[in-house]
Amino acid sequence: MNIPFPAAPVGLVPLALSDSRGRVKRKLRVSLTDRCNLRCLYCMPEDPQWLPKAQILRREEFVHLVGLFVAELGIDELRLTGGEPLLRRDVVEVVRELDGLRRRGLARIAMTSNGVYLPRFAAALRSAGLDDLNVSLDARRPETFRRLTGGGDVEPVLRGIDAARAAGLPVKINAVVIRGHNDTEVLPLAEWAFAEGLPLRFIEFMPLDGRGIWSQERVVPEAEIIGALSSQHSVEPLPRSDDPATYYRIDGRHRLGVISTVSRPFCSSCNRLRLSSTGELFSCLFSGSGADLKTPLRDGADDAALLARIRRHVWHKEAGYALSPGYVERPITMHHLGG
Repeated sequence: MNIPFPAAPVGLVPLALSDSRGRVKRKLRVSLTDRCNLRCLYCMPEDPQWLPKAQILRREEFVHLVGLFVAELGIDELRLTGGEPLLRRDVVEVVRELDGLRRRGLARIAMTSNGVYLPRFAAALRSAGLDDLNVSLDARRPETFRRLTGGGDVEPVLRGIDAARAAGLPVKINAVVIRGHNDTEVLPLAEWAFAEGLPLRFIEFMPLDGRGIWSQERVVPEAEIIGALSSQHSVEPLPRSDDPATYYRIDGRHRLGVISTVSRPFCSSCNRLRLSSTGELFSCLFSGSGADLKTPLRDGADDAALLARIRRHVWHKEAGYALSPGYVERPITMHHLGG
């Protein structure tokens, strides 16, 4: 059924940013750059071609667009991603300017990083207004980490986590699990995170990698991850919320999550949008294409036109992976869009 696009809101109260399936959007992920210092196989092509700087949104463009999402469309949580967002030279200034949107309704500014450059930036990011961090760490063993990241060293990541915590930034660990690559890391990572008092989420390998290696056989499903943990620990499921992860209590005191996009999709409650580093809006992580906001912005479109373009794109958001499982063919890769 083709549900008609609703009319623009009238008066001072904005219409909630929702799609035709009734899912209201509250969270926006913003990719600040396509560049990264690691070559994680589930994200980066082996030989990435970096975009020319002119194609990447300028700071004032990011802040203007995000300001529309916050003040006019009800978005109240941001997550800054990449590539590696700390490779953007003005990343601290970006956070500081976005922090100014709190008076317009913004409640949270988070970031996802590989952690390597956090010793240099953590204190400044905290001072600028960053609320918390997710750090990607897919293996605790140095040799496994090197294989997964194209030769990366795990020690700088661990130092980055320490620096973030010292700066007062809450840190959560994300780990993508791929059969045959790091599925043996589930227990070592979990036990390290428990010992460090760090929240941990395991993520099923999604069909969006930059090298085309995804297959159903490489997915380690949530049930298998929990089974591995149950072999050494007591595991108690916690009530499900609208968070993308299912959470468990381990040994009565540790909290651990699993994001099971492939085996248990949560598309029916999705409240997220993604803005690429080049200004394309993706209403779904699995969308084949997005809506270009950069071109009309640079051509002088007014805010009403930009808002109408955003609303129309979001209104037609797909049902999601749950209805169309399998590999996604699209021109944009994860390091352009952000995870």
